[in-house]
Amino acid sequence: MNVKENLQTLLCNRHLPGHARGIYSVCTANPTAIRAAMRQARADDSPLLLEATSNQVNQFGGYTRMRPADFRELAQQLAAEESLPFDRIILGGDHLGPNPWQHEPAKIAMAHAEELVAEYAREGFVKLHLDASMPCADDPSPLLPQTVALRSARLCAAAERAVTGTKPVYVIGTEVPTPGGATEGLDSLAVTTVAAAEETLEEHRRQFAGLGLTEAFERVIAVVVQPGVEFNHDSVHEYDGNQAQALSSWLQSRAPLVFEAHSSDYQKEQAYFELLRDGFAILKVGPAVTFAMREAIFALAAIEAYLLPDTKQSCVRETVERVMLASPANWKSHYHGNAEEQRLLRTFSYSDRIRYYWSQPDVHAAVERLMENLRSVSIPETMLSAFLPLEYAALRDHQLSMEPMEILLHATQRSLQPYAQACFPRH
Repeated sequence: MNVKENLQTLLCNRHLPGHARGIYSVCTANPTAIRAAMRQARADDSPLLLEATSNQVNQFGGYTRMRPADFRELAQQLAAEESLPFDRIILGGDHLGPNPWQHEPAKIAMAHAEELVAEYAREGFVKLHLDASMPCADDPSPLLPQTVALRSARLCAAAERAVTGTKPVYVIGTEVPTPGGATEGLDSLAVTTVAAAEETLEEHRRQFAGLGLTEAFERVIAVVVQPGVEFNHDSVHEYDGNQAQALSSWLQSRAPLVFEAHSSDYQKEQAYFELLRDGFAILKVGPAVTFAMREAIFALAAIEAYLLPDTKQSCVRETVERVMLASPANWKSHYHGNAEEQRLLRTFSYSDRIRYYWSQPDVHAAVERLMENLRSVSIPETMLSAFLPLEYAALRDHQLSMEPMEILLHATQRSLQPYAQACFPRH
């Protein structure tokens, strides 16, 4: 099956015996995280929905210095190295809209956003989340639903003009809070109302029709709503299906439409089964994967500190901290408090703003040196047990070698297994 052309079919069949219950979307541009996701897809013999976000990858390079073509080429290269057929990978774009240019007037921001979406479509990304919900510099806040829908329709028109191959499928709507995790407390987190979901769907239908995009609207496969899952720096709002029951009931009469759940990172395993049951058939995950990767890198650095003299160590933790302090734009507005509180958040926050820095040259070089250093010594099993006990268990079960990159990938891949178990159950 060409999953690029049959994503909607996959979701439509989620209730049938022997079929996937849904699909999880890995939103990351980090090569290690992508490689771990590919290994999980290969283990499950499942498709992999891999998405880049508008601030990671755009026509100006984003914070990864990649354009959509670069991201696609990276995915192709890693898939070849991981023996995962590339036609099992569905490329998507997340929060495609004016988000990276909110500081600009709407006219400029939307021109950039239309160029962005066109480039994603032109490069073969077939699942596009159109999100024009964020106010620009000269906009009132919040935006009127009609404005959001009209701008989303303009983005769709840009994609339709640019695409040359498989026509994309679309996701509309957005969650509250905004992308990347909440920055404040979660006590007031509200599940999207049925009235708001209905207004989002129907307003987009009207605005798409107004721009002659009725056929494209038929390819809208999902609506993003807030199901009551979110995380901030140090806590997770856990899913309660009772609070989303009205949304779930509303969705039943709108098949084949499904919900897309953002910020589903860090939920308990059972929550993913419940979300799929309630119609949230696309589960987005991003920070939880790089959070697990960071934990493993720092655990390996702790092992390194025991085995090598100070003069030979990679100093990866110190390097990340130095680079983050020198370039604070990607965390400063998110991490509040005094200097000590910010220091802890830079490493340990669930929102994982550290993920913006792994591609920085000094940080990348430090991680490479860490890997090389650990290859040059013999890591005692007992030390692996102390710092990475689950990888130690896999080693003892002959499922893992002591190669440091394999240890890192194993730990990173574990963050995806709750999603895989819920979406692609093994019979």
